[in-house]
Amino acid sequence: MPTPSPRLRTSIIAVALAASLLVLPACSKKSSTSTSAAGASPTSSADQIKFAKTKFVANAGLGAGAAYQWLYKPFKAGTFRSGASGRTAALVKGALAAAFTYNRLKAALNDAKGDPTLSKATDALQSSVDSIKSLPSKIKGGTATDADFNQAQAVVAGVKQAGAQNGLNITDQVPSASQLTQMVTS
Repeated sequence: MPTPSPRLRTSIIAVALAASLLVLPACSKKSSTSTSAAGASPTSSADQIKFAKTKFVANAGLGAGAAYQWLYKPFKAGTFRSGASGRTAALVKGALAAAFTYNRLKAALNDAKGDPTLSKATDALQSSVDSIKSLPSKIKGGTATDADFNQAQAVVAGVKQAGAQNGLNITDQVPSASQLTQMVTS
């Protein structure tokens, strides 16, 4: 059997790597336990440290995208207000998006523990991410206030800023509706 050319092997590896990055956010919850329980000490391999940063960027981007698309925009448009057209659908999507945002930002902070510099920058954000844990139930119940939505935006901005301070560009990645429900129920 002939050996594939180096160029073909490189192409196969690139395709496999790209495919693994597409499923990375779905696997983050299970793989975030790879860091030690003692704190923010990273694993020994340089590749695993880079992987932690990649996972951080992917999860933070998904959380930021969900917050912007299904929390910030409907909030600014007044869709969550009583009597607004499409309010019920907006409340359902908003509650899912808030839970998804919390889930992804929490995963991003766990992923940051795999990098010593990034973990130092994100340790202070743990309590602010925890502060938005009750947002889904507030949105679902129709009791969320302007302060709740502003706080969620501030938390997302804080995570993005922590990434930027470490040279990581976090861009909003709007998840699909099926990703919202899949991630929240898993």
